[in-house]
Amino acid sequence: MKTNANLYAALRAAFPADLDAVAVETDNGLHYSWRDLERASAMIANLLDSLKLEPGARVAVQVEKSVEAMMLYLATLRAGYVFLPLNTAYQSAEIDYFIGNAEPAVVVCSSHNEPWVRKIAQAAGTRHVFTLDDNRSGSLLEAAARCSDRHAVASRGADDLAAILYTSGTTGRSKGAMLTHGNLLSNARVLKDCWGWRKGDVLIHALPIFHVHGLFVAMHGALLNGSKMIWFSRFDPKKTVARLPDATVFMGVPTLYVRMLAEPALNKSAVRNMRLFVSGSAPLLIETFNEWRERTGHTILERYGMSETVMLTSNPYDPAQGERRGGTVGFVLPGVQLRVRDDEGRDLGAGEIGGIQVKGPNVFAGYWRMPEKTNEEFTADGFFKTGDVGKVDARGYISIVGRSKDLIISGGYNVYPAEIEGYINELPGVAESALVGAPHPDFGEVGVALVTLKAGARLDADAILAELKSKLANFKIPKRCFVLEELPRNTMGKVQKALLRDQYKNLFLN
Repeated sequence: MKTNANLYAALRAAFPADLDAVAVETDNGLHYSWRDLERASAMIANLLDSLKLEPGARVAVQVEKSVEAMMLYLATLRAGYVFLPLNTAYQSAEIDYFIGNAEPAVVVCSSHNEPWVRKIAQAAGTRHVFTLDDNRSGSLLEAAARCSDRHAVASRGADDLAAILYTSGTTGRSKGAMLTHGNLLSNARVLKDCWGWRKGDVLIHALPIFHVHGLFVAMHGALLNGSKMIWFSRFDPKKTVARLPDATVFMGVPTLYVRMLAEPALNKSAVRNMRLFVSGSAPLLIETFNEWRERTGHTILERYGMSETVMLTSNPYDPAQGERRGGTVGFVLPGVQLRVRDDEGRDLGAGEIGGIQVKGPNVFAGYWRMPEKTNEEFTADGFFKTGDVGKVDARGYISIVGRSKDLIISGGYNVYPAEIEGYINELPGVAESALVGAPHPDFGEVGVALVTLKAGARLDADAILAELKSKLANFKIPKRCFVLEELPRNTMGKVQKALLRDQYKNLFLN
């Protein structure tokens, strides 16, 4: 008998024997049992089935974080349709593009957005629009309440689509990365082993669920281990620190760690039961890495992944496999092949910087309705060109130097922003920095440094440049430096370099 490769079937098989145990505890005191997840996902799956959707139909979802939104995700998998999460920050022009491109059969949105979302959806031919709010209300739940709470999981193959995630679109239109049931399940199982998930683990879930980190890495991790989640609809550093004694695992972006470090209650006692802190989605400053270890006695585990691949690398969980090195993203995960190549396609040796390419069961099936772009991004032998620039040292530790599109070619020399940012960030008084390229009439392109300072620090742009000149080759020195109040970020905490490049593009051309 052929095994059902539906991701939900694997997650459901991992539920604990006691279905009445608590699966999710929310920040407003609600408790959901494993039986609640089973029954509610069955009812929503039956609702979707009743709509007589085409095979492979997309279900686009732009709602605030809630346990019911997680149930909708599980129901979509269960019924065998394709889940399409959309960032809650997206506005009408962006939603118009995503719905027009994906042509979802079902759109679920927040009640307050329903009037304008419905117009866009109907114009694109979407027949079903539901609402779902973070207070357990909305037309989706009302309709699902009339459905049976028993549902046979749809049979799906490992290569069938489970989700489409639109990339951030910093260069051109966003692309929909197609992820299969096999992609997601293989990665979840690898991480379960590599990160030592064990009986009794409790996860603090404080991330958004429209993104790989919160939706797949964190949520799949807890579900596949039958672990309870302490669920925060929005991250609150004080409340999160207060719940650390009740948990064993926390996953966050660097900004969350910085904000928790500002809480006086964060100390070794607060983390006495914690087993693992994971950071990803953006680079973690070495200062944050070191300060966290000093304050808590825990070393943050950094890892690396993308929308197209889920997780690719991880620092070791087990000390016997090596130390967790700040500034690196650890070793390649089991089953993943990773290589570093130059622009001519030659493999590079230890410590040499080049483009990172990957291959494995976790790597996506291609970009939605973009066969030419898909072909462009894969090599002849099946490796995906990540667009990231990095290096692998002699021990196998991988470091990400930057994005290939962030590379600055100044007077014919390659300048890697992450290298320069590292030097700037080490200067006394500097909180953070970003280096972007700006067009220049003589050099073609030059670096512009944008720097934020720590509270009370006194450091001007000229002093920063003077310090760099004593440490770096002249071609690497930014031509200008600006001290800013803050750097622009997206919802996952990544600095929006595309915005900065646009802001300073005419700096040297006037």
